Amino acid sequence: MFKDFDKIELLARECGEIIKNADRYNADTMQKEGHANFVTEYDIKVQAKLKKGLLELLPCAGFFGEEGENDRFPDDEYVFVVDPIDGTTNFMKGFNMSAIAISLLKDMDRLFGLVYNPFSDEMFTAVKGEGANLNGKKIRVSNEPLERGVVLFGTSPYYPDLIKSAFDKAYSFMDKCIDVRRMGSAELDLCYVACGRAELYFEPFIQPWDYAAGSLIVEEAGGRVSKWDGSEFDITKGCSCLAYGSGLGRMILV
Repeated sequence: MFKDFDKIELLARECGEIIKNADRYNADTMQKEGHANFVTEYDIKVQAKLKKGLLELLPCAGFFGEEGENDRFPDDEYVFVVDPIDGTTNFMKGFNMSAIAISLLKDMDRLFGLVYNPFSDEMFTAVKGEGANLNGKKIRVSNEPLERGVVLFGTSPYYPDLIKSAFDKAYSFMDKCIDVRRMGSAELDLCYVACGRAELYFEPFIQPWDYAAGSLIVEEAGGRVSKWDGSEFDITKGCSCLAYGSGLGRMILV
């Protein structure tokens, strides 16, 4: 069983230095398929460093990252799922809510998750069955009810036909909670639920690299993650996402 999680953390911090020191305003930027779906030279540079470093730690593993060839999910025993910069638009605009996300699966089950915001130097981690941490200290989800909670949401901007449904649901929460927030990084949204900064997060559609790490962190912090209808997600596929703390019971968004 792979246990060199501290070496993954060190690699994430090294990549964080690339992001922090990036000349983001003059970075080469390309448009991918979908509305406002950008990739910068730093997304590509960080993913390359992560792939090299992770596969040196575990050469038998498959690799599934946001940038590059990702049409087929690897069927290896171990698979690294990586988002080099979750929140690329935030990164481009100097809005420092972006994160490196790394998940290690074993037999398609999430074994380890890491989400690191280099701008705030906050590293969220979880090992299956061992709880969740923020910079080495245990974290737990909030047990507040919805009426005393903050709701985070994402708009799935790359999928224009889903955007209205996200805003409609966000609007429906306005008189049920304290307030709603839109941050632009699904993995950080999940981690903010995990550490009790928000009580709920939802988004119409995100990809495995957007939720593989953060979903384990939420669950190991005592929360729940599912699709909008409450059903279990398939870690190899994109889907809707709903995450919440222990004070909300069993939530379903339909």
